[in-house]
Amino acid sequence: MTYPALAARLLALPPSCGPVRVIAVDGPSGAGKSTFTDHLAETLVGAPVIRSDDFRVPWDADPLTWWEPLRASVLDRLCEGRPALLRRYDWHHDRYGPAEEIPPPPLLFIEGVGSAWAKSPAAYRIWIDAPHDLRRARAIDRDGLEYADAWDAWSTREEAHFVADGTRARADLLVDGTTFTQHRFTTR
Repeated sequence: MTYPALAARLLALPPSCGPVRVIAVDGPSGAGKSTFTDHLAETLVGAPVIRSDDFRVPWDADPLTWWEPLRASVLDRLCEGRPALLRRYDWHHDRYGPAEEIPPPPLLFIEGVGSAWAKSPAAYRIWIDAPHDLRRARAIDRDGLEYADAWDAWSTREEAHFVADGTRARADLLVDGTTFTQHRFTTR
């Protein structure tokens, strides 16, 4: 499938949060969610992306730690037709950045572990997965070997969340996180 074909499908959806179509891109750490979302958002020029990484979520926290701040600063406001107010977390400096106003867009991507959980106001849920060993290698390459044990523990917690929530079964689209490119991707 191509990103423009998926983009057309998403733009045809009815709004799910006030005037906004929320597109949730979920799956385990290292599956390729961020890269996939970037490729899709590039097709939809101007579609904002909000990530779980925009919030402070410690390695030993519940995977949904970011959801309440997202709901309060972004989703509730957009559902009311008001601009979202987001302060993205800077992981390198351990602080939040300046406030950013996001007017209600036609389409908003929410990407990260837990984005498609049962209480998400998603109009469309995308699940991305890849084999555990590949995901672990990607995460260590991204974060450094010193985080390997933390990633292993995180992986166990996120898997428990996905099973309890039934996230994958609720997905509208399953994407193979091992084969997508800048132009196309494979569904499962």
